[in-house]
Amino acid sequence: MKHLRKVLIVGGGSAGWMTAALFAKLMNDLYEVTLVESDDIGTIGVGEATIPAIKKYNELLGISENEFLQRTNGTFKLGIQFNDWSSIGSSYIHGFGVIGQDLGWLRCHQYWLKMRAQGKASDFANYSINTAAALRNKFMRCAPDMKESPLGHIAHAFHFDAGLYARYLRQFAEERGVKRFEGKVVKVTLRPEDGFVRSVTLANGQIFEADLFIDCSGFRGLIIEQGLGTGFDDWSHWLPCDRAIAVGCERSKNFTPYTKSTARAAGWQWRIPLQHRTGNGHVYSSQHMDAEDAEQILLSSLDGEPTSSPLQIRFEAGKRKKVWNRNCVAIGLSSGFLEPLESTSLHLIQSAIIRLLRFLPDMSFDPATINEFNRQTDFEYERIRDFIILHYKLTEREDTPFWRYCKHMDVPATLQRKMDLFSANGRIFREDDELFSEESWIQVFIGQGLIPAAYDPMVDIQSEEQIGTFLSNIESVIGKCVDVMPSHDEFVAKNCPAFQ
Repeated sequence: MKHLRKVLIVGGGSAGWMTAALFAKLMNDLYEVTLVESDDIGTIGVGEATIPAIKKYNELLGISENEFLQRTNGTFKLGIQFNDWSSIGSSYIHGFGVIGQDLGWLRCHQYWLKMRAQGKASDFANYSINTAAALRNKFMRCAPDMKESPLGHIAHAFHFDAGLYARYLRQFAEERGVKRFEGKVVKVTLRPEDGFVRSVTLANGQIFEADLFIDCSGFRGLIIEQGLGTGFDDWSHWLPCDRAIAVGCERSKNFTPYTKSTARAAGWQWRIPLQHRTGNGHVYSSQHMDAEDAEQILLSSLDGEPTSSPLQIRFEAGKRKKVWNRNCVAIGLSSGFLEPLESTSLHLIQSAIIRLLRFLPDMSFDPATINEFNRQTDFEYERIRDFIILHYKLTEREDTPFWRYCKHMDVPATLQRKMDLFSANGRIFREDDELFSEESWIQVFIGQGLIPAAYDPMVDIQSEEQIGTFLSNIESVIGKCVDVMPSHDEFVAKNCPAFQ
């Protein structure tokens, strides 16, 4: 077996420096890792909201959570609030973590469905510590020693400045031996005998050869697409939004521990609270709205004065036909794009890096290894795609051409199967190692207005009185727990105030 020796990362930003940092931490000087990026090419840097899995990445690096938040002006995130998605005026929160607790072998929501049909259940948000706390702007970390309490089941992620995070990881990686070179890649050279990548050439004429190339060049796909012609699976017929406008504004007094997503006439608007500012953006379909109207909608609904000029972003929903092609692996936007509706952008970077480390090849580049990597990547992308499509499809809105299209469009068979199953008896089953849990699907289904025709027949093993007491206890205990939690603002100020 002949080991790889040289790894070249093309592109910086979140994808490049997350890759470089983890390789530097885990490879223990076995490989020579080099990163090439151009100061003239900006990064998107709108991936400021995450899901709880990001904690695993930081733990692998050995990064202190408080220091990470201080260095990135970060805040905490208990979930995402969706406003006006099912109908204008509707609102719900997709919270992380558990919903109440199971009774017997059935999930809490099954009992809630029965009592709701009789008008005897309160708002579904009251049965999860994450959603109940979010609505009151309360936050604390999970208390692992309180396993019998909802306080022992709080799940959180983060909001943070992606540009500061990349800068932090660059310092981390360079201190551990990663070499950085500045320059713009102008040529990709392939080996004539097998089509593998031999080298990249910078505008200054400098040539970099490597055994493994990692393409973190963003939408351009300098190696994976421009060099190797890999091809792209277009999903825009299911996800028609293809533009975004991003802008920061002054920090809001409403310092929420959740991301806000508000549906607009031809897309949706995000709001992400950081310690030093609030991040905002408008994702929309250019077929249904022009850029001037989209920008006006965004700027007219900010919490404060803009802190920067609006950034215009073009994208296409979909993924490369092969994320790993020959001796090149695409990570980040070069591999594909799914709009950040459920904050999965940084997670897809993280999971690709970890998957690559698990499938790290030798110089033979065994096809079975590459094929399995691509199969797992395809599965992950497709299941996240389905979850995002669900938000658009499951709507009662027909007030604009955009929402009429979304409501009546056909959806992938994998999603339709989940929708049909839940519609019947409220059942949902997580497939293999797909990203989103059953709790996530349940909250979006119910939040978007899909109430099953019936509940699981096993619910009726319990008497109505027992079910009422069960749900009442959950709601009461969660309410008391939220009462003792500090506000999000207080918790951040005490534990992780940003470095000045």
